[in-house]
Amino acid sequence: MEWMSNPAGWVALATLIALEIVLGIDNIIFISILVGRLPAEKRDLARRLGLGLALGARLGLLFSLAWVMGLKDPFFHVFGQGFSGRDLILIFGGLFLIWKSVHEIHNSLEGEDHQANAGVVVGATFGGILIQIALIDIVFSLDSVITAVGLVDEVSIMVIAIIASVIVMLFAAKPIGEFVDRHPTIKMLALAFLVMIGTVLLAEGFEVKIPKGAVYFAMAFSLGVEALNIRMRGKRGAPVKLHRNEP
Repeated sequence: MEWMSNPAGWVALATLIALEIVLGIDNIIFISILVGRLPAEKRDLARRLGLGLALGARLGLLFSLAWVMGLKDPFFHVFGQGFSGRDLILIFGGLFLIWKSVHEIHNSLEGEDHQANAGVVVGATFGGILIQIALIDIVFSLDSVITAVGLVDEVSIMVIAIIASVIVMLFAAKPIGEFVDRHPTIKMLALAFLVMIGTVLLAEGFEVKIPKGAVYFAMAFSLGVEALNIRMRGKRGAPVKLHRNEP
């Protein structure tokens, strides 16, 4: 813990905490949307367990640094394109995120009646939601840990930053989830963000680099525009209600 007597170590810690929080925003959005399908009395527990899984996944990958870094070595090549373990996780994680986000958009707009007529059973189980959260946590955690490894050398700094960021996420998840539930257009925007993030993960899996700064700027700009829309709409009347998929 020699870094504690070095100001540069504290600067690195603060920077890494900020980056981990930013990288965790998409995770919060995903968890908030998923737990919104559960009964109200189960949402807080599912949210806490989901963030606990996120913390466990990050720390587990962090303490398996040799394995994580080994994921960068290509397993096989297709038409001259090498695919590593990290690439495969990003590709399948991106596809899962795109599929899940589009599925949630469909459920919110079409509603239960449309699916019931099509013979589809609609419902969300507590265990099923946690499994989905755990799967996507692995994908988001991989990006988070690789960022931490690339920024600092001290494992203790990485552990403190990851734990601190998850604590912040724990306090932020509920108000963010409630805000998303109150404003259906924000939910649609958040789902669109997740589709975009899934596309970025998919591109990175194929070694196509998309600047994260541009992605986050687009998200921030879109949220700013929607915030103005919400403020103006609040003066005219209540917003439209989307369908909810309750078990």
